[in-house]
Amino acid sequence: MSELQSPLRLGIAGLGTVGIGVINIVENNANLVSARSGKQVEISAVSARDRGRDRGVDLSGYAWHDNAVDLAADENVDLVVELMGGSDGPAYALAKACLAAGKPFVTANKALIATHGKELAELAEANHAALRFEAAVAGGVPIVKALTEGLSANNISGLHGILNGTCNYILTRMEREHLPFDEVLADAQRLGYAEADPTFDIDGIDTAHKTAILAAIAFAMAPDIENLPTEGIRNIVPVDIDYARELGYRIKLLGVARQADGGVEVRVHPAMVPLASPLAKVMDATNAVMVSGDHVGPTGYEGAGAGQGPTASAVMADVVDVARGVWYPPFGVPAASLGSPALLSAAQHVGTYYVRLKVADVPGVMADITRALAQENVSIDSMLQRGHADDGGVYIVLTTHETTEEAANAALKHFNALECVLESPAMLRIEAA
Repeated sequence: MSELQSPLRLGIAGLGTVGIGVINIVENNANLVSARSGKQVEISAVSARDRGRDRGVDLSGYAWHDNAVDLAADENVDLVVELMGGSDGPAYALAKACLAAGKPFVTANKALIATHGKELAELAEANHAALRFEAAVAGGVPIVKALTEGLSANNISGLHGILNGTCNYILTRMEREHLPFDEVLADAQRLGYAEADPTFDIDGIDTAHKTAILAAIAFAMAPDIENLPTEGIRNIVPVDIDYARELGYRIKLLGVARQADGGVEVRVHPAMVPLASPLAKVMDATNAVMVSGDHVGPTGYEGAGAGQGPTASAVMADVVDVARGVWYPPFGVPAASLGSPALLSAAQHVGTYYVRLKVADVPGVMADITRALAQENVSIDSMLQRGHADDGGVYIVLTTHETTEEAANAALKHFNALECVLESPAMLRIEAA
């Protein structure tokens, strides 16, 4: 009981949806959290931009800091929870101040960890301060803990993840309702699934930050967001979704990190995954990650990737670990051991591809297409030809045998030069996820 009489006092920076969710858990599940952590967990101080805003909870019992960085020096705060967001600015300054002072730091900020992860890990280790970020990846899905703890005895061969609920929601509705991207995006914004400026989500940036973090843990490498090939879903059209299904696939935005000949591949892009695969069955705003280890084999993790409750739950899982006295290097190995393995460029990727062409319905088209592929030593695995498009063109869809992305892109350039090709070809990677 002596430990229970010495509470763990939290300072919360950022009182948006997740911050209020953390307050709700601390206040409503106090006995459960205390029993499981061995300490009473309470909130002593908060910080946010607007002191006067009504957030639906009573904040009068907590000290208020206009400057979030002041939480690091507050002697009544034992652990800081950062929920402001942003790779730099106040979040970065607060992280450095806390860790330099030896104060535990828990964050849901994927941009911060993906950008400054190694530096912050070094600072945390130097001062034996906990740095935890379960909530930074996939909301309530405990994938960071799975990689750092549950799979820690395995060599990880690769992982594939659906890490952005907004994109998965958009692709799900495009398929179910045969709607164009722009229409579904507008509806997602109206319903609150997408921000007014959706760039971070639909251009793959959010997924890239999360993928960089998972790759860092899986392969003991420093997070490297700068060299991560990233492509979003803006160019996905209903005809590709329809053809994908006819061919036995479903289109998903994936974060991929895997061991490959000559180095490590880390990439984000839309891809076609087999309908029978676990990731193809993940619909709406759900997140999921598949991880393969040399002893455990394939494992899967699925759940709510965002939202007040799931993300606050992940934050509190880290808080409970700190209360229990659990400490280990933030990325599972000492920061000094985080290497810089050879990162394969997108052009070096070896795989199979889906290509859609809109061509004029004239003799000799197929000969032109096969000749362009042969020039780059790309062979056809399957081909579909369907009726006329609205403008009189004909769709030809093909999948390739295994080839390099460099060769596939070179073939696309040949297609663009053909008079019979009426619009820029579309290409998607096929992943056996």
